[in-house]
Amino acid sequence: MYLKKLVYPSFSKWLLLCLLIPSGSACTRERLQVEPDNNAPWYADVPTILVENYVNRVFIDLLGREPVDSEMTVHVQYLRSGDLSKARRTDWIRMLQSDTVPAAGDSSYQSVYNRRFYEMTKVRLLEGVSDSYLLGQIGILRFGIQVDSLNGDTTAVNKKRRDVARYERIMQSEYDYRYGRVTLDSVCARMVDNPVYDFINMNSFNFINATFDNLYFRFPTQNELERAYVMVDASQPSTLFGRSGSNKSDYIQIVVAQREFWQGWVVWAYKTLLARDPSTSELYAALLQLNSDRNFHTTLLNILISDEYAHFNP
Repeated sequence: MYLKKLVYPSFSKWLLLCLLIPSGSACTRERLQVEPDNNAPWYADVPTILVENYVNRVFIDLLGREPVDSEMTVHVQYLRSGDLSKARRTDWIRMLQSDTVPAAGDSSYQSVYNRRFYEMTKVRLLEGVSDSYLLGQIGILRFGIQVDSLNGDTTAVNKKRRDVARYERIMQSEYDYRYGRVTLDSVCARMVDNPVYDFINMNSFNFINATFDNLYFRFPTQNELERAYVMVDASQPSTLFGRSGSNKSDYIQIVVAQREFWQGWVVWAYKTLLARDPSTSELYAALLQLNSDRNFHTTLLNILISDEYAHFNP
């Protein structure tokens, strides 16, 4: 909605008119008039090529692929029919995140979007390790379990079974997160609690530094490092961020339970989608939303509908 432009006389001229006009005559300023349902029309001037670029970019960022020609036509028309408003963009992004109808050779936009997010999370935390590699490691471990069982080595059997479960939890996180059985903090706990992450970040010192860097986009202070090291390396009681723990699993649960964990995801989203850090106000707004619902899909949506991302700048 915008205001109808009105022209007012200066105060001195208005006062002079009041003195000259006879008593009883109308001598008041004209009231401001508002035109109902009169939205600023500039989005109508956005060239079609920019709308197509926007659709293409969203498809790549959310689904990992470009739209086919038929999809491009349908989605551009859908956005145009809503005057490219942010409300229409919001409905469109939500559809790409949640629609379960098969589309363009995919099982559904929802499944492809969640698969893409799962893979991007592995890129961030596990250097993009493939599920086929994880399945291969599970196969090796299961063969080892059979051998150790025949040899009566129950300690080795139990360790290999724990490692199998940790690998399986990584892959299961895609579906658990999609269907709301776990939140993003639990997914990340699984991503840093497995033999792959341990191999990438060998020894306790590197492991602690890596979790801080990967999750918080910073390294631990000396005090944080010392407290965490006692917990992770020595399996001794220690306190970190005001919470007590006595082993590596406790440490992982502590680091993913911090507000800074969610801040790290907001920073990651802005760096990934806008190639910059969020401003203080953007970070505050995103954390307020995440603190309320823990829904990172909404965090992504709020960036994707922005004029900055779409390049629909007036």
